[in-house]
Amino acid sequence: MKDQRRTQADRSAATRDALVRAARPLFASDGFGGVSAEAIARAAGVTRGAMYHQFADKTEVYAAVLEVIEDEVMERISTGIAEAGHDDIVEIMKVGAKIWLDACAEPAVHKIVLIEAPSVLGWERWREVSMRHGMGMVQALLESAIETGRIRKQPVAPLAHVLIGALDEAAIYLARSDGSAQARQEVDDIIDRLVDAVIAG
Repeated sequence: MKDQRRTQADRSAATRDALVRAARPLFASDGFGGVSAEAIARAAGVTRGAMYHQFADKTEVYAAVLEVIEDEVMERISTGIAEAGHDDIVEIMKVGAKIWLDACAEPAVHKIVLIEAPSVLGWERWREVSMRHGMGMVQALLESAIETGRIRKQPVAPLAHVLIGALDEAAIYLARSDGSAQARQEVDDIIDRLVDAVIAG
């Protein structure tokens, strides 16, 4: 019985993963409104019934896709920071910001995470996801900077929201600049100055 339950759990997890993998490129290319539940199930090679056994509705599939992308981006940022080998919190924040902007240059990340997620999931739920990923990382970095005396003591939550807002807007601006190298350099310089200003403040 135990082996049978494990097999059923494995099958369920495989079905869920297949649905998320299938839905991700569909949402990236056609948007939430342009993708039907039937299309997701068909692309995953499962029935609609199997899909609804895993997810209450299409919105929950979208939420699962968002979680996967956020996990991947945070892993990229963590890896990039580790590989950069900086000990200084200022340089760590700058590296993390650049990797975030690199990720947001990818159409799927840009559309799913920044453009559609707030309206599909609602602002509160979108931010709740962000708190466990990007926002959470920024707050942790700021708290570390305060604890070590790198920046003066101040409310972390509003500061993190301002920084995340700036990074999100920077990503949207770059996405509309058609990959201009000049635009990217200008944004990188501005973000660097913003981080420096936070630290100096």
